[in-house]
Amino acid sequence: MAKSVNLEELEAAMLALLNERGPGRSISPADVASAVGGHSSEEWGPLMQPLRRVAVRLMKEGRIVIVRKGKPVDPDDFRGTYRLTLPSSQS
Repeated sequence: MAKSVNLEELEAAMLALLNERGPGRSISPADVASAVGGHSSEEWGPLMQPLRRVAVRLMKEGRIVIVRKGKPVDPDDFRGTYRLTLPSSQS
């Protein structure tokens, strides 16, 4: 059974993983979900939609960048596989 996770926990894990990887490196949203929810897809799978909402908000705040095929996306209109990275000005 999936544990209950709040958005602040997802945000904290996302930013911690990004800062661990450092500027110029990206992470998968699944990396964040499994770090918070557990390693089985039944545990972390339900976190993917809330995680996406957190990522969109953080991108709009300028704290992260959502990229697809290496290029920043429009946070209000993107589909498919994406990755998360820190803004290049942050180091």
